[in-house]
Amino acid sequence: MAKLFQFVLNALLSFILFLQSLEARSFSVDLTNNVFLKDGKPFRYISGSIHYFRVPRIYWKDRLQKMKFAGLNAVQTYVAWNLHEPEIGTYDFEGENDLEEFIKIAQSVGLLVILRPGPYICGEWELGGFPPWLLKNTSIVLRSSKDQVYMDAVDKWMGVLLPKIRPLLYNNGGPVITVQVENEYGSYFTCDHDYMSHLENLFRSHLGKDVVLFTTDGFAKSMLDCGTLPSLFTTVDFGAGVDPKVPFSILRKYQPNGPLVNSEFYPGWLDHWGEKHSTVNPAVMTQYLDMILAMNASVNLYMFEGGTSFGYMNAKSSQYQPQPTSYDYDAPLSEAGDITLKYRLLLEVIAGYVGPPSGLPPKNIPKYAYGKVEMKKLGRLLDLVQVLSPNPPVMARLPMTMEQLGQSYGFVLYHTQIPDKFAHQTVTISIPGIRDRAIIYVGKIRQATVIRVGNKTTASIVIGSFFDLSILVENMGRINYGPHLVDPKGILGNVTLGGDVLMDWKMFPLNLKNVLNHYPMLSSVRRDNTSNAPTFFTGEIPPSVDGVPRDTFLYMDSWTKGQVFINGFNVGRYWPAAGPQISLYVPSSVLYAGQRASKLFILELDENPCDYPATCYVTFKDTPLLDGPVAPLQRTAGKSYRHLDQQWLSVYTQENVKNPAIIQHLVHSEHKNIS
Repeated sequence: MAKLFQFVLNALLSFILFLQSLEARSFSVDLTNNVFLKDGKPFRYISGSIHYFRVPRIYWKDRLQKMKFAGLNAVQTYVAWNLHEPEIGTYDFEGENDLEEFIKIAQSVGLLVILRPGPYICGEWELGGFPPWLLKNTSIVLRSSKDQVYMDAVDKWMGVLLPKIRPLLYNNGGPVITVQVENEYGSYFTCDHDYMSHLENLFRSHLGKDVVLFTTDGFAKSMLDCGTLPSLFTTVDFGAGVDPKVPFSILRKYQPNGPLVNSEFYPGWLDHWGEKHSTVNPAVMTQYLDMILAMNASVNLYMFEGGTSFGYMNAKSSQYQPQPTSYDYDAPLSEAGDITLKYRLLLEVIAGYVGPPSGLPPKNIPKYAYGKVEMKKLGRLLDLVQVLSPNPPVMARLPMTMEQLGQSYGFVLYHTQIPDKFAHQTVTISIPGIRDRAIIYVGKIRQATVIRVGNKTTASIVIGSFFDLSILVENMGRINYGPHLVDPKGILGNVTLGGDVLMDWKMFPLNLKNVLNHYPMLSSVRRDNTSNAPTFFTGEIPPSVDGVPRDTFLYMDSWTKGQVFINGFNVGRYWPAAGPQISLYVPSSVLYAGQRASKLFILELDENPCDYPATCYVTFKDTPLLDGPVAPLQRTAGKSYRHLDQQWLSVYTQENVKNPAIIQHLVHSEHKNIS
């Protein structure tokens, strides 16, 4: 009995102490003294952005510890709605998407958390974080209270997300000190204060009236006019090279009192395919960071580590320029989490305000050069349509968008018949609504590529005695910023041939992982010497000497453009023909441990090197290459193709164009209808 009494007493005392600790925890804005108050004491945060969804879960703690050692006291992250609700009503907060665990790890290493749950996040992330199923209705108006379908989806999503966050608020014992409402809303054309008010009320209903809610916008008057509310704490964003006195003086017109905050100070910048790798001089970055800190302002470094947009998650600019798989951002920590010169200089500046770090400096994660891996042809995409799209095709008079077909990412194959009247002619095909890149076939002969970038949406194709027209469309990433966020994929509108609208389409949503799942059963697929047909390749990555998987970098410099999978994990896109990214970051978590070889699959969309056995390989190295040569994306459209297609076209367009025997001799069995 005495033991039971003691147990109950101890439990009661623990509960009382817990309640007292909660009473002591508070985070607020002191408008009188222009500071944050943490537990009643003045507080300034120095934070950095790391996106949990761009860093492998096994490295969350490593990256956060490196942030802490650099003198930061908080981490900022977005929440990617599209990852957590990939289908309507289907939610995923497990594994790599375990947001709550990321926040708890941050707290365990001594960091506070600044949360940016959207619903829109920008972040060079596919569709700005919106789930693509929102675009099944192409007339939807995103980020507007005027569209009830959108508002209902937001209310439902926040009703799932925000209750998970409430126990993690600082006042409730967690590390979350502030929560952003929307994201840079002043940059969007809708300028709907009713929308922002609705979100504020929604957030407070789930998180409580005492939570510090804030907004972030550029410091232009138009942006702050549309993006702020008097009841929300206002912050701005600007990078190195901008005298902080200028944006902060403008901020004071909208936030007359309270602490000054730069929610996105840019120590680096983003990349686009076909453009040089972006960098920011470390000395310039630290100079302007020092100026911000000298004003006693709070600041967040966007990004502290950029990480990787694995799979199909890269986005596209408002000028339709897709961003690469790497989101290195020239940040203080590299894409792979390595300490850089910028990190060391930044640490020195911050130490001047918070004191030097204690303990041993963190170490970089070991890298490994697995060397060359021989690649073997598995089969051409057009020969594997029944595997990639096992269900009957969707049939319609006119092309449907990817979203209408239930395909969020990747590829769709469109197929129709060419009218007989175009036999033995060179005709112009026009796909003004291509989203984003299309490979055009007559029969199974590749004839042209069109691309949205630069409006390269027409091409000349040669029609012989074969009338099957197939168009392989790639979604290269949806727009993440600007007025054109509603960015459905596939083919929008009509396809015309010689001015005639083509009708009666079969559409095949393609699931590339089906090839991986059926790999052992594909030995009978015909292999050929065509170098430019989209083709699957496979190889085996040997284990490391001691069997411990380690981070590595896959070099695709002898290849052209495509997608990489390792052990079923979608590593991302490669496009060394456009540059600047040449290598893909491969974290150890996707490789097999022990003496088991890892399975590598590649879909090469354009030219592959495998006509020549001596060069049919890829190479794994222990250092990355993100600043390779670049070429404008428009050059990848309408190009002439070598070997079979070039030979075929040269004969096909001369006097022999009406001689089917010659054509048949050249193409052999290339022409088989897609069923």
